[in-house]
Amino acid sequence: MFRPLQRYQVVVDVSVAAVFLVIAASIELDVIRGMIGSTTVLGAPVTAFTSLLIAVIFSTSLAIRRLSPGLALAVAWTGAVLQMALGRPPSLSDFAIFGVLYVTAAYGTTRVYWAGLASALFGAVVITLYLFLGPTFAAGGLTWRSLPIAFVMLIAAVFALGLSWTIGALVRAAVRARENRLAQQRAEREAAVEQERVRIARDMHDVVAHSLAVVIAQADGARYAAATDPAVAADALTTISATARSALADVRLLLGQLRHSQGDGPQPSLADLEALYAQVRASGVDLRITIDPAPAAEPPAGVQLAVYRILQEALTNALRHGVSPVEVTLAWQPDRVELVVRNPLPQSAVPAVPLSRDADDAARAGRVATGERLSAGHGIIGMRERAQLAGGTLSATAGQDAFVVRSTLPIGGGR
Repeated sequence: MFRPLQRYQVVVDVSVAAVFLVIAASIELDVIRGMIGSTTVLGAPVTAFTSLLIAVIFSTSLAIRRLSPGLALAVAWTGAVLQMALGRPPSLSDFAIFGVLYVTAAYGTTRVYWAGLASALFGAVVITLYLFLGPTFAAGGLTWRSLPIAFVMLIAAVFALGLSWTIGALVRAAVRARENRLAQQRAEREAAVEQERVRIARDMHDVVAHSLAVVIAQADGARYAAATDPAVAADALTTISATARSALADVRLLLGQLRHSQGDGPQPSLADLEALYAQVRASGVDLRITIDPAPAAEPPAGVQLAVYRILQEALTNALRHGVSPVEVTLAWQPDRVELVVRNPLPQSAVPAVPLSRDADDAARAGRVATGERLSAGHGIIGMRERAQLAGGTLSATAGQDAFVVRSTLPIGGGR
């Protein structure tokens, strides 16, 4: 029933109503001065008392109009009915009705909104009938001769009361439009933030997952080679150090994007694929690359990034779970690039990187054998999102002897 208002709004409304009461009561008393009332209430002539009472009622409706538009409308109707019941003529106090009708349309609930419109239309009819049939201004009542005047008066009353309600309805529409615009802007900002968060999370997964896979493979290989060939172990440690430093630089870049609103840093391109291949080969994987045909021109940066990230994740999965050889095929057609990564499943070949015999590695081998590696984890989801962002498609399927990742990306640019 009551709307939340700031303290200054309540003070302003009460102050306006108090000023209105002083002015309305003064004019009412001046108008009836000299009139003789045979009946008194509380020692005052009935005419003066009723004038003051009606002024107080309408001023009260004006004071609470924004706090409770529905209650203000009810109070205004109470004052109007009392005024007609006492046979009093229209007065300055009636101007409060315009303010009440305005707030019913501007700030009222849906029910109060339509109640204000009904009050404006019904009130115009009541005013017209009261002026022509009431005890004070009857003047012969409503006749065929006075009917045109009554009609004109009805139109004027509908216009006056309806105008107040219409202005409030326009204000209501403007407020709603502003709120919808602000809500849409908030939704767009939240969507942009969520999209950026997903992008950074995807980049973080690609960088960390690939780097850790290389580090784990190199560490396992170095552990077995340390007893027989210290030089191999030293090379493995060098690869681990370089991979960790590169991953640390990428993670710092992504964390910087999280902390600050800044442009994207340098992104991988086709020129970085050789370093990616070298990391995978250094982990002991027999990696076979086929590029046929080669790109006729420089592909768009978005396509290069998508190709790099998809290859990075596919090779990471092959490094974690698959066995050699891993075959990578890139076909740069005039309008698209077709990418295929195929690696045998563990049942059909011996892993290039020997598995340790402790409980952790045994459990990992068991997971591979049962096919848990083929679940739609973050890696496959990330690769599919990469392809979709570039306007292409991606599928990851497991056959009887190999796991195959296929992707087609348009060279014309992603959406």
